[in-house]
Amino acid sequence: MEFPLEVYSLIARHVERPTDLRTLCLVSKGSRRAAERALYRKLDVRELSTTTMLCRILAEQPRLSQLVISLTISLNEELRGDSGTNFKEQKILTPLSDSDYWTSVSKALQKTTRLRSLRIYVDNGIPSKHAWILSGCSFQLHTFHCDLAWDAHLIFFLSEQRKLFDLRISDFNEENPENVSISTHSLRQARTLPSLSILDCTFTEAVGVFVPGRPVTHVKTCFSSSNPEAKRVELALLLADLRLSTQPLRSLTVADEAYTTAFSLELLSSLVKAFGLSPQLRYVGPLALPVDGRERLVFYGYLARLRGLRSAELDVSEWEPRPESFAALRGLARELHLFVPSIVTLIFVRDLEPTVLRAANGLWQVADDIIADTLWRIP
Repeated sequence: MEFPLEVYSLIARHVERPTDLRTLCLVSKGSRRAAERALYRKLDVRELSTTTMLCRILAEQPRLSQLVISLTISLNEELRGDSGTNFKEQKILTPLSDSDYWTSVSKALQKTTRLRSLRIYVDNGIPSKHAWILSGCSFQLHTFHCDLAWDAHLIFFLSEQRKLFDLRISDFNEENPENVSISTHSLRQARTLPSLSILDCTFTEAVGVFVPGRPVTHVKTCFSSSNPEAKRVELALLLADLRLSTQPLRSLTVADEAYTTAFSLELLSSLVKAFGLSPQLRYVGPLALPVDGRERLVFYGYLARLRGLRSAELDVSEWEPRPESFAALRGLARELHLFVPSIVTLIFVRDLEPTVLRAANGLWQVADDIIADTLWRIP
């Protein structure tokens, strides 16, 4: 007896294990359709052989590739495959080659026409000059995160994405001639990437390409220089580019090689001058929280002038002794809240280890349910 597809879909939504979904595919035609939708809607692959096999299936079976909405591909040099060998060993011991791997990914991407989220993570020394795999793709993404090299292939692909909302890139080459060319597919054209709102880029120079003329509200980037004078110039250019967004800035994260009180005060002062009158800025960081009491009051004064501020990331690695206990962190949170009552969430960082505190009903508590790395993305 066949049930309506809605019944099978409801059943599939409550099945958590992929093995059980695969079993459900064998029950009936209706259950197979529902189970396949659940299996292929969101894919996250890491092992080399698994990724290659899956990509070949997607390339050869359009019925399945049309079901894929979200795809995450992760590859790094230390990743171990099914055989327990790493990537370099596996290339020697099996017919799988670097070319085979990326070719299979490319063919699969050309068939996943309904894809809305694509994440490609390439890490730990593996060459990332593979943006050519995006050639011939017809999907319109909402989310795109990639560790691919910045080249003409990647630039052309991005210029074709009309619905892209969330972009993360780990590479940028300021000297690439494609960056400055004013052509149909140039990223300098305001009509390209018209929906971009969230930008995560390793280089501040990329902000100058992606933000002006677009509705970017959330930005995460990193200073390229450790020299204070060069960093001041970089900061001035960054803030000038951010002011060219067509929407008010809501979140700004600027990572640094080291966080010092002196430069954090400079950054805050510049930020207040640029965006102090805008109540939309909700998140800022990381900033070194001053140890000296008078400097801390100046620091709080700057934060208070960001009237809409709700969250901040504060580095306390300079402190000696460091505020390690919950009681110590709660004390700092209470002190800050006296001067900046709009703050409801704080991230305290000690040697890259974050602790998130949240205020609820006047009490500060550790917020284990909040992921520190993604808080800056919250609307």
